[in-house]
Amino acid sequence: MTGTLEPATLDARQFQIAVRKLADSLGYGTDRSPYLGSGTEYVQSRLYQPGDPVRSIDWRITARTGRAFVKEYETPKRMPCYLVVDTSASMAVSSIRRSKYEVAVHLAGGLALASLDRASPVGLVGGGGRDLQIAPSLAPDKVWVWLHQLRKVRYDEPTAVGRRLRELAPRLNERALLVVLSDFHDPEAVPALRLLGQRHECVALHLTDPAEVGLRGTGLVRAREAETGRRLVSHGRRVWSDPASVATELRRAGVDHLSVPTDQPFVAEVRQFFATRGRLGRGAR
Repeated sequence: MTGTLEPATLDARQFQIAVRKLADSLGYGTDRSPYLGSGTEYVQSRLYQPGDPVRSIDWRITARTGRAFVKEYETPKRMPCYLVVDTSASMAVSSIRRSKYEVAVHLAGGLALASLDRASPVGLVGGGGRDLQIAPSLAPDKVWVWLHQLRKVRYDEPTAVGRRLRELAPRLNERALLVVLSDFHDPEAVPALRLLGQRHECVALHLTDPAEVGLRGTGLVRAREAETGRRLVSHGRRVWSDPASVATELRRAGVDHLSVPTDQPFVAEVRQFFATRGRLGRGAR
């Protein structure tokens, strides 16, 4: 069973305007590069060649050897950004008008365009049953293509955030920024993200629905699992996905975590979250 995100309220053009507006609202402050420090890093010195700028001459080695040497610096690098969007059915289940999936798609679009504005390549990894894997690119047209693909919702899609993160790890040949937008109902997601956090910059945007909190403390609950269709009976004392536990576990692993409730304004908090950490747009300007 499939559907379209906001089919009645936003057409394709209105959707693009909304995402662009969100990107403009995410006005990040000055960030720092984990690669460059002051902007360039000395690597080695080599013999002077005609055309080399005089200001790059290594005067110390030149004076010692009697031959002109110039300094070589590391080429500025851009940190690629991977947006891992949970496309599973549980993201589309909502007790209010705005679902976790809707917020995740809009946030992914805003963060992608904000990264492109700072010339940082952006890619996509789908965290569900669909095969959505787009390599990082600086082309805005590619971003809009996969954003419109994300507008298609499957109400029976299984979760695969943890598996997708494990599959992504061996393909990351350089240090990267990973932003995971999920409700973290997949028990394999947090362990996989913890491992990636040992080598890469990782951020977890934890989408929560008010009903996920409101059921705690109730009695017996009859329910149907969105991703498998399996009917079950549970108790309100059972914790399906405790945001506090997820946050604690990720922060202990050095992974930045932000809870994003779907029933509250989130733009200002997300903007402040990324601005204080300098996560997006890292690299030379």
